Amino acid sequence: MGVPKGKTSKANKRSRRATQKLTAPGTTICPQCHGLKMPHRACTECGYYKGRPVVAKA
Repeated sequence: MGVPKGKTSKANKRSRRATQKLTAPGTTICPQCHGLKMPHRACTECGYYKGRPVVAKA
């Protein structure tokens, strides 16, 4: 079984892990206001989730 020759530095470890997060998060269209929103979250524009108001918007 292979054994690492030396300790991996914090910079190398973090740069390797950071490359996996390059894709943009998925978005869906809100059925109320037709704006973009994150899936499974209340809409930031109108405050609706699953057809019901859950966040009071003024």
